[in-house]
Amino acid sequence: MSRYGRKKGCLLMACLLLLAFYFTFALTKRFGTKEKRWPRPPFAGYPPTLIFQRDHLQRIWLWEIASGHYPSRQALPFQLGFETPPNNPALPSRRRPIVHEESPNSISASTTHGIGPKRIYLDIQSHSANIAYPPRPVPGSIADMDIIMEHCDYSQRKYVRDCLEVLRTGAGLDNGKRLRRGSMDDWKYIFLEANETTASPLIVERDRLLEAGITSFPSESPQSSDSSNKKDGERELHLTLPSPIPFRSYPRLSTPCDPNHPRVFHMFWTGPFTDKPYLALLSFLYTQNCGLHVYNYPTDTGACRPQFWMWINPGPAASVPNSSATDDMFDDLRSNPWASPFLHPRFKDVIRFRLWNTTEQLDGVPELKDEWRSLESLFNSGGHVINVPKSQQSGEVQDATDLSSSFKRDDDDPISRTGSKSSASYDRLSVILSDMARFILCHRFGGIYLDVDTLFLRDWEELWGWKGAFAYRWSRLERYNTAVLHLNKGSALGTFLFRTALKNDLDFHPITVSRYLKDAHLEGLLLRVPDALFDPAWLNTEYFQRDRPPQPYFTDFADFFDTPAVGSAAPQALGMDGFFKGAYSYHFHNFWWKPFDPSHNWPDLGPQFAAGEAKAKSSAKVKAAIQEGDRRDLDWSAVLKRTFESYIRGERPNLYGEWISW
Repeated sequence: MSRYGRKKGCLLMACLLLLAFYFTFALTKRFGTKEKRWPRPPFAGYPPTLIFQRDHLQRIWLWEIASGHYPSRQALPFQLGFETPPNNPALPSRRRPIVHEESPNSISASTTHGIGPKRIYLDIQSHSANIAYPPRPVPGSIADMDIIMEHCDYSQRKYVRDCLEVLRTGAGLDNGKRLRRGSMDDWKYIFLEANETTASPLIVERDRLLEAGITSFPSESPQSSDSSNKKDGERELHLTLPSPIPFRSYPRLSTPCDPNHPRVFHMFWTGPFTDKPYLALLSFLYTQNCGLHVYNYPTDTGACRPQFWMWINPGPAASVPNSSATDDMFDDLRSNPWASPFLHPRFKDVIRFRLWNTTEQLDGVPELKDEWRSLESLFNSGGHVINVPKSQQSGEVQDATDLSSSFKRDDDDPISRTGSKSSASYDRLSVILSDMARFILCHRFGGIYLDVDTLFLRDWEELWGWKGAFAYRWSRLERYNTAVLHLNKGSALGTFLFRTALKNDLDFHPITVSRYLKDAHLEGLLLRVPDALFDPAWLNTEYFQRDRPPQPYFTDFADFFDTPAVGSAAPQALGMDGFFKGAYSYHFHNFWWKPFDPSHNWPDLGPQFAAGEAKAKSSAKVKAAIQEGDRRDLDWSAVLKRTFESYIRGERPNLYGEWISW
């Protein structure tokens, strides 16, 4: 110490101690763990995730394009080296040949060749006879995501406020309120496919489907061409894909619903049913084309009605359902005032409750079923693994009748929680399980997954028409948020994601999924939709775009439940018209423990559901709220709840002017 001086000596001693600590940690990691790996150097960034070779990734791209899952003119990734532009049945042909721009890899094709039906872009407005309500989307209409990206992409400095104006104007949601502006032709983002398919004579047909279009690289092997590859022992040597899905435009379908692209919304819920899934279901009935205004809906000739599948995990995330779990689930739903209304026969064609069984679901995924049991844990979020005792994991093949009771010994234990009852008792395991569940459900059954803290704000018809996979942007960051996720049933993209996740310890955190796709140059196959469509308040809550915010202006997600006094006149004065009009949904980001409507915290659905209402009103908290009475100014959450409920009571029509028929 004295030789170097007191300050320098202390600094040197601290550095030596840190070096000794890291050396001990490295030896432990290398020789004392099952993986037998040296740790990555500090500040080295994320570890690589890529397990597939370049020709595998090309085949995934070609499979998705041939199946009609890439209806976009965005460029193909030059890193994969497509020799010729693949034919794209989801894009119309061009009248003139495409002059391809030079890319960093000069031997690569940059775009696809459209050979699909022509697009007819719509000018959607309400007719004078029904000007008070916006028109339902035209059955079979499709959203052009390329146009939406032009107006809404945050990376191009587009504002959420302007994006929502384009979204509502292009869909006719500004019914009776449209003002004269400049030319709005480029705001038309909804189109129909013409009832004919004529390939351009400029396109030379190639006998290639999944083989041609792949460039060989004699100077470098696919294995060594990308630094993002994992080690040899973790690579996939083979990729097995089914035949591409035959592409059929909407006019060529024999029925309104396409069996290859089922219209199913999925949600995942753990624990007792509360006002959160209750309002999500009400918003679905209020906005989607459920056909409730017609008692006998013409399923053969009408529009394709979506279904809503609510997946219930009745116990803690790591538990195994017992043999009577399904019957127990429905008994609980029938006795729960928040859930029982949706068991009414009127909703049987559009709402289904299904039991979640982790073992059964994992075994139903071909890419996982033979290997997932070898994993140490199923609960991995962003590399943070939560170990659950083997006797409590869902992978154990055993009767779990006694297991559920063991979980009830300590309800506040992180492994025993069934839902988040407060910010201090957050159910982390269920959140991690839901990160995986959304990919499983979409891959097995098709459809769109949404988090339960999501409310529908408009019909999703044209989003169903767009056959590509999508999630949305993580606020300002170029990462995915999978709170809304669309994957096609049994797709090549799904195969890639499950095999990659399996080799990365089954990590489905959205930021980790972002790395999977970026490392493999597959981001174009899972469109990162601007968050304005599904989460329009997010940027404002993170201090962005506050100079020109949308309506309403939220500086915190709590403003939805406790609207600031300065803006508290808006909810009652504007109602749904003033709540992010144009967005497809609103994501309120948790707040599971906070009621939507504290002074009316019960299901207020009218005489048909009086028994459930009386049961909810019998609690001490609700009785106290009733005696206290309404607040003078209602918050946004309360106004939306009461709006949806009044539709079920038959006191007002839904968003599109349709009255419920009982």
